[in-house]
Amino acid sequence: MTLGELAPAGTGTGSRTSGALRAEIVRDEDAFGRLGPEWKALYGRCAAATPFQSHAWLHSWWLSYGRPGALRVVLVRRADGALVGAAALTRARGPLPVLVPLGGAITDFTDVLLDDDCPDAAPALARALARAARGAVVDLREVRPGAAAERLYAVWRGPRRRLADSECLELPAVPMEALLERIPSGKAQRMRAKFRKLDALGIHEHVVSGPEVPAALERLLRLHQLQWQGRQVTAEHTSDRFARHLARAVRPMVEHGDAMVTEYRLGDEVLCADLTLMSPRLAGGYLYGADPALRARKVDVAAMLLRHAARESSAGGRATLSMLRGTEPYKHHWRPETVPNQRLMLAGRGTAPLLWALAGAAHGRRWAAGQVRRREWLGRALGRTPQGGNGAHGSNGANGGGG
Repeated sequence: MTLGELAPAGTGTGSRTSGALRAEIVRDEDAFGRLGPEWKALYGRCAAATPFQSHAWLHSWWLSYGRPGALRVVLVRRADGALVGAAALTRARGPLPVLVPLGGAITDFTDVLLDDDCPDAAPALARALARAARGAVVDLREVRPGAAAERLYAVWRGPRRRLADSECLELPAVPMEALLERIPSGKAQRMRAKFRKLDALGIHEHVVSGPEVPAALERLLRLHQLQWQGRQVTAEHTSDRFARHLARAVRPMVEHGDAMVTEYRLGDEVLCADLTLMSPRLAGGYLYGADPALRARKVDVAAMLLRHAARESSAGGRATLSMLRGTEPYKHHWRPETVPNQRLMLAGRGTAPLLWALAGAAHGRRWAAGQVRRREWLGRALGRTPQGGNGAHGSNGANGGGG
């Protein structure tokens, strides 16, 4: 479906636009699948993009979690056909007309894609979204500071709201020795002793190549279930649809440099496996599985994973080592920076009342969740753990699961 020609594009300094920009909407999953090469090219021209905006991740998510008839992928092109803006959305479940990004709860950051060399892409995509939404509210969850969606929000002409969303913890992407300087000297010395013990055990790291990914992911998920056996785990991480999503998405992401799967082996035995998602600016540990035998050997698994991630991310020239969503206590050992995600809500003509209602409900839910967290904190401080308050997550940073 074509939305037609938008406003004429400017020809400012550094702009590659010429003539008019035009917009279209893709509703067919096969057509969405065929966008892969040009989506990848646009992804490379959008510096703010995270691995969760890669075509491999989004298209695979749709195949596992999408609902027939709900796909809305809004595209903006130059007159020569080059893609300069994209927003992959779906109509949310429920009676209210709301469009949300593809990715669901298993995605830590959502965003749109905008060509950094095309300053007209943001207003063009905003106009295209306003027309494509047709009375719905566009609800962008988990938007990272500095995301391309902030440019969209800045030029949106209708009602809009900015709310707080999940908190993420971030470290600079520097070698482990520099990270150790962030913590007290006594803790740093104990951590160095843990690393010496780890090296003495003979555990070595194997970064998986593309053809090895399917088998490695099966081992990772098996170790993940073993690790959480008998404890509360994110149920979606044990589902078949999640396994199929990873199997489709991760191999091309590994081959394109958007992901890394690492196995930690003792001899030929895989005792731990980790999936890290990567962009030119950011790396984030997404999911891991560890044999309980490692903890029986008093191996600090989180420190082992962080040491490897710090080495790989700093060597790749990235600026940020993200622990993704969640503020679990073990993450705070390294004195990370707390970086809150945002929720950007955009409404068109006639949908302002719906926007205010959705924003009010979201604020109420956050207030109630904050009360629960405060009670849990108080319970821990008094030596009690409230029911359901163990804060267990099934990933190395990623919260939730399911679309």
